[in-house]
Amino acid sequence: MKNNSKPLLSVITVVFNNAECIERTVLSVVNQTYPNIEYIVIDGASTDGTLDIIKRYEDKIDVLRSERDKGIYDAMNKGLNLATGDYVLFMNSGDEIYSLNTVERIFNSSSDADIYYGETEMYDEHWNNLGVRRHKAPEQLTYHSFRYGMSVSHQAIYIRRDITSPYNPEYQLSADIDWILKALKKAGKVVNTKMFVAKYMVGGMSKKKHRQSLIERFKIFSEHYGFIPNVLNHFIIAINLFAYYLKHGRTND
Repeated sequence: MKNNSKPLLSVITVVFNNAECIERTVLSVVNQTYPNIEYIVIDGASTDGTLDIIKRYEDKIDVLRSERDKGIYDAMNKGLNLATGDYVLFMNSGDEIYSLNTVERIFNSSSDADIYYGETEMYDEHWNNLGVRRHKAPEQLTYHSFRYGMSVSHQAIYIRRDITSPYNPEYQLSADIDWILKALKKAGKVVNTKMFVAKYMVGGMSKKKHRQSLIERFKIFSEHYGFIPNVLNHFIIAINLFAYYLKHGRTND
C-alpha cells in the first residue's frame, strides 16, 4: 500500500529481447520494502518471451507498454513522460537495485534532496561479481564531478522529477551522461547515501560500440565544460586509465 507521507519513486525499466535477465531486474524492484514505488516497464515489442516474463508480475507493475521504439533513449523518454513520482530512477533490464531495502534506506538517509546517489557493483553476463566501478562515487557530487569520467552510474542516481529533462535523441549511447549533468546544474541539495545502491551488468551497447560511445562522451563533455578544458581533462583521463589498467588488468566502468 502506498504511503502519501513518503516520496513517490518512479522506477522505469526499459527492455528489448532480454528474457534471460529481465526477471532479476523486475524482482529487485517489485520486492522492495519501500511502499511508495510506481513501477513503469517499457518493452520495445520483444519477440523472445520477455513480455511473457514481465506479465507474470503485471499486478505489481503500474504501467506496462510494449511497442516499437526508436532506440533506448526514445524508450526512456516514454517512461519519463509516464512517470508521476517525486523522484525517478532508471533500472534497465540486466541491472538490479542493490538489496530489497535499498530504496527505503536511501529515503531514510536524508529528506528533501534534489538528488540521492550511491555506489555501484559490476557484474558480468554470468552474474559474477567484478567489484566496484573504476570511477568511484565522489564524496560530494557536483556538476564538475564528471570532468574525468562518469563518476556515478545511471542506475545509482535518484533525481527529483521536476529537475529532469528529456533525453537528447542526438546521442544514441551516452545521453544518460548529458541527462545527469543537466539535472546536476539545477540541483541544490545532493545527498551521498554512502552505500551500494545498484548492481550493474557490464557489456551493454556502449561497450559493443565503444568508439561511438567515446565520441559522444567527448562531445557531451565539450558542450558542458568547454572544448579546451575537456581536451586537457582527457589527458588526465588517459593517465588515470593507464594506471588503473596496470594495477587491475582491466578497464571496465
